[in-house]
Amino acid sequence: MIQRIFVALLVLATVFAGVPAPVAAADHAEQCTFPMTVTDATGTEVTISEDPERVVTTNPSAAQTMWEIGAKAEVVGVSQYAMYLDGASEKANVSGSGGLNVEAVIGLEPDLVLVPNSSYTAEPDRVRQLRDAGLSVVVFETGNSLDDVVNKTERIGTMTGNCEAGETRADEMRTSIENMERALEDAERPVGLNSFFGYTSGANTFISDVMVTGGLRNGAAEANLTGFAQINDEAVVKMNPEYIVIPSHAPHPSSPAYNSTTAVKEGNVIVVEANKLQQPAPRAIEASEAIMKAVHPDAYERYLELENESAATATEEPQTATETTATDAPETTATSEQTTETSAPGFGAVVSLVALAGAALLARRA
Repeated sequence: MIQRIFVALLVLATVFAGVPAPVAAADHAEQCTFPMTVTDATGTEVTISEDPERVVTTNPSAAQTMWEIGAKAEVVGVSQYAMYLDGASEKANVSGSGGLNVEAVIGLEPDLVLVPNSSYTAEPDRVRQLRDAGLSVVVFETGNSLDDVVNKTERIGTMTGNCEAGETRADEMRTSIENMERALEDAERPVGLNSFFGYTSGANTFISDVMVTGGLRNGAAEANLTGFAQINDEAVVKMNPEYIVIPSHAPHPSSPAYNSTTAVKEGNVIVVEANKLQQPAPRAIEASEAIMKAVHPDAYERYLELENESAATATEEPQTATETTATDAPETTATSEQTTETSAPGFGAVVSLVALAGAALLARRA
């Protein structure tokens, strides 16, 4: 039971961020030019002297991003919870029994250490130790939307010298989001509820955006719940969700309150792989796709058609460029907008010391 509570607190850890500023990547025109100086989520200016060849990721969301931009060969260290990634078992494990293993990270002599905000929130002293050892450590802000995840993907590409790959993956994600929106233009959105171990994802969470992008209304957000919050039986009954979305490691909710809902009565419980639903990384797009497929199968088929059309267009673009005459003005690429992302608000009530301890212990799993 304690283990389940700790797992639930994995996602909750992100609401205790308490850091002021987002990572500010180098200007678009100077991407992948080193040395590069960025300002991270702690307000610290971090200089990356040269194109990093050895990167350590302290949480699976950062590791997943490196994998998704084709840069896993540059990763020399990962957390134990990133072992689901293909080839991750061949990397050094930088997790210790009590959290991040500082000595292991320093011993890998990394050029860059990527630290998701949940890791920093849980273990700020260990991040400080890494910086005191002379390592370049970049802490990322908490992402509250899929757009935040997209922007972070692009920035990681920039800071690791993988600009083109980061931009390409980010553009693919943006296109997929746009195609889902197009496919769902005329769809009626039923009420959905994300449920895991007695908690839910309210407004200002990227999981809420995953659900909405997939064609649901987030009942928790409409009930004025913000961040990752506990939800009681009374709220569940009143909301009466038509669909319930759960991560793959969580049990199906089966209390009398949940059993009374339309979702449970009609078998509309959508199980999504936890590594896609609960990690603010590129594969979160696949969580939205899974929800759309279950809730709006016709729109999902239309979405696949749009994705194929987008892929075909992307393939044809280089051929179009070669046909441009010398008198044509060169096509310019729009600069990616650097959004200001803030930490998700915490709970209104004081969280117990036990919950805080659990969050600190398992925040590194996000």
